Amino acid sequence: MSSSNTARSPSALAGLTLGALGVVYGDIGTSPLYALKEVFHGGHVATTPDNILGVLSLLFWTMTVIVSLKYVLLILRADNNGEGGLIAMLALATNAVNSSPRLRRVLMLVGLFGTAIFYGDAVITPAMTVLGAVEGIDVYAPHLHDAILPLTLLVLAGLFAVQRLGTGGIGKAFGPVMLLWFAALTLLGLPHILANPHVLVAVNPMYAVAFCMEYKWVAFVALGAVVLVVTGGEALYADLGHFGKKPIRIAWYGIVMPALVVNYFGQGAMLLDEPASVKNPFFNLAPAWAEIPLFILATCAAVVASQALITAAFSVTKQAVQLGILPRMRILHTSVRDTGQIYVPFVNWGLFVFIVLAVVLFGSSSKLAGAYGIAVTIDMTITTVMTFFVIRYGWKYPLPLCLLATGFFFIIDVIFLGSNLLKLFAGGWFPLMIGIGMFTLMLTWKQGRRLLSSKLREDAIDLKSFLEAVFVSPPQRVEGTAVFLSAEAGVTPNALLHNLKHNKVLHAQNLFVTVKHHEVPWVGFDKRVHVEPLGNACWAVSLHFGFKNEPDVPYALKMLEQNGVHLDEMETSYFLSRDIVIPTIGSGMALWREKLFASMHRNAAAAADFLHLPTNRIVELGSKVEI
Repeated sequence: MSSSNTARSPSALAGLTLGALGVVYGDIGTSPLYALKEVFHGGHVATTPDNILGVLSLLFWTMTVIVSLKYVLLILRADNNGEGGLIAMLALATNAVNSSPRLRRVLMLVGLFGTAIFYGDAVITPAMTVLGAVEGIDVYAPHLHDAILPLTLLVLAGLFAVQRLGTGGIGKAFGPVMLLWFAALTLLGLPHILANPHVLVAVNPMYAVAFCMEYKWVAFVALGAVVLVVTGGEALYADLGHFGKKPIRIAWYGIVMPALVVNYFGQGAMLLDEPASVKNPFFNLAPAWAEIPLFILATCAAVVASQALITAAFSVTKQAVQLGILPRMRILHTSVRDTGQIYVPFVNWGLFVFIVLAVVLFGSSSKLAGAYGIAVTIDMTITTVMTFFVIRYGWKYPLPLCLLATGFFFIIDVIFLGSNLLKLFAGGWFPLMIGIGMFTLMLTWKQGRRLLSSKLREDAIDLKSFLEAVFVSPPQRVEGTAVFLSAEAGVTPNALLHNLKHNKVLHAQNLFVTVKHHEVPWVGFDKRVHVEPLGNACWAVSLHFGFKNEPDVPYALKMLEQNGVHLDEMETSYFLSRDIVIPTIGSGMALWREKLFASMHRNAAAAADFLHLPTNRIVELGSKVEI
């Protein structure tokens, strides 16, 4: 849980700031590898002094408005119990409009699409970043051009192969590597600025305005490349829970933004003197003796940037599973101390396959730039929309202030989104296709679960009434405790019906447990367990978890001791109902979606693993359900 509002010692603050450098700023920190180059790459914008200064001014003010003002000052304030990210924002926004079910549904759909499109970004970013770094070979050793793709794939394969070992050890190196990287960015840019200080006039926004006024349509198209300077903006907010507001802000204002500005202006100063360096301005900044060290450092920084996004994909997936918008998946914990360190094999290798596909399909960072930006700008726009509902309906700020604060950023987001949509057929379709695919899966899973719950409720027997009938002529009681897991509270679990029908016994103690996941990051231990006695040593138990909590059922049930319910671990059995979904033509979803849901339901990870049930104490009893 974030402790962003509590006082920290200077050493702890320094440690968190260093950690934020490695995790939060990996993506945006590697944008100098390709951002300025891509603005001029298409040939639409000539490398004249006025254009160079105009583009630099655009880059500087884009970074200032979108990252410094929007994310660092405004969005970071919208934390959900110390947590950030689109799922946390979605929970805040939907809870703020609880009184309007229709609006809540619309926001839920928009938020789901934003979460789905994130996976498109998670594919493009590692492909683009690693490829952009390895392309330094072209500057230093053009005859090795054919080695770029194989080397990129080798680096990516190594990165995904080590994920199962956990990021704890590698993570400790992230901060120092990125600190060295930002120092290198500054040292590379500074000599060129000192040699041509005239470049600093680009800080004046009138240069950006003049560039846009002169080129109009071309300038609008160029914004599709300019957005590359802010592609890591969402990570600022997503990693809020790991580091807190203060370290993220200190790292941005104190290290990251100054280093980025110096490097971009250094590239601009060099281009003013040598326009021909536009082919790869970043690597051309370096003196001959620094070429090989810079190439190695750039590749390391690209790996860090990719790792940050892979880790985020694992985290988002886990939260989505717990909120019920994705099926259960096998989630492995790679650290006994840090519950945030997880590995999701399906997501890991799924990302790897799509990233390899992207690298092979596009072949160069310049072509990948066509695919880059759409996912990011969609998420940026959705975040702004969600923020409006949070500050208006959640924080109760005056409407004019809310419209002014978010409207300004919304207009900018839409302009950038419009520019990036022009790249739809040049590669933008790729992350969009991934996002639409994920959105279809999420929506199908969410609607399918609702249909399944509705069907189970139709056929359900009230638990209290059933137990009253059972104890009129009670079956034989056997020693031990039976824990019956049920999706719906107050409903007789199918596992209990089957157990009585086939085994004709009832345990000495019986717990009817419902696990509930809430749209908040954390639920404290004081609110974890709710118990209702049902008589005859039977209890209805509700366990409450936030989407960042670990749903450990046996551990949570230990808290029942304070309610007088004693559980002997070796005498406790867990009974689960495993429903087999049968798609039927009717009033549910389209048949192909019902078949998709049935397949997802069938292949979902076992509930026992997800709920941390002991494997040697589980009894599963199945039944068929038509939807």
